[in-house]
Amino acid sequence: MSMDGKTVLVTGGSGFLGGWVVQTLLGRGYRVRTTMRSHKREAELRQALGEPDRLEVAVADLTQDAGWEHAMAGVAYVQHVASPMPVGEFRGQDITTPARDGTLRVLRAAQKAGVTRVVLTSSGVAALPDCAPGHVYTELDWTDPAKPRLSEYARAKTLAEQDAWAFVANSRSSMTLTTILPGAIQGPLLTPDLAGWADFIMRMLAGKMPFLPRVGMSMVDVRDLAELHVRAMEAPAAGGQRFLAAAEFVWFAEAAQILRDELGDKASKVKTRVAPDSLIRFLALFNADLRQLVPTLGLRKTMSAAKAGELLDWHARPIRQSLTEAGTSILAMTLRN
Repeated sequence: MSMDGKTVLVTGGSGFLGGWVVQTLLGRGYRVRTTMRSHKREAELRQALGEPDRLEVAVADLTQDAGWEHAMAGVAYVQHVASPMPVGEFRGQDITTPARDGTLRVLRAAQKAGVTRVVLTSSGVAALPDCAPGHVYTELDWTDPAKPRLSEYARAKTLAEQDAWAFVANSRSSMTLTTILPGAIQGPLLTPDLAGWADFIMRMLAGKMPFLPRVGMSMVDVRDLAELHVRAMEAPAAGGQRFLAAAEFVWFAEAAQILRDELGDKASKVKTRVAPDSLIRFLALFNADLRQLVPTLGLRKTMSAAKAGELLDWHARPIRQSLTEAGTSILAMTLRN
């Protein structure tokens, strides 16, 4: 049984962050149920986690109502981590509608089941409005979803989080909401899930990034992020709060140099050359991924995680360690598969 005799539901447990949230909860002694769209990746997750007997898998899809009542049965807490990303099967597709609809679908099912608290994974991009240079971003900042040229991902995450807060504000139940807004997520893989930054690092290691855009992000280790999710679930004071999760701001070129420094010959194909902004803007005319980076060229937007440190005693490890262990695990996964 879990430490308090209650079950935690984690949506998207087969994903990069979801898997680490599941592992962190199991390590605390909780009983965990996680949702997947099918049982296809269940064996892979169980093997990565050491075949835990306190893990149950329920089939439920964020785009459909079926399965959510069963998934929520007997659940006290929900970690809503799953969300469509503009990569893989969602590349070039609308992700805003499934992100918003899926969030409300989970919240409605959680409310009906009498869930105590929902922890929602939003994104740091939902707290990055245009501000003067040197502004340090906090939980009080909100991205304007109507901003021209805003990336589809940023718009989807901002609107989904706003929907969640509106739902809880208009609810008559005692269910509380906490949102976590991470920077770019780094760290070792549990499963061969190369979404987001893991795919970017793999391409750098493979020599498929001959030059880098003048872009950087506040970053956070996936293990620290999972720990923050659990602390936000457990702490009474976390109810009704947003928490930014970031360790430090790192330029892409700095990340590449860290991989070269720490991995030696294994990172010999990693390039650190920074492309002129004009070249990136030209190539963006033909490449959707680069197009989303153009508005961030040269911008240093630093996020503060002071609130998480003060309220939840949460602290993040250095990103150098995260990037090194990310690269090591990606190389190991590549060789294994």
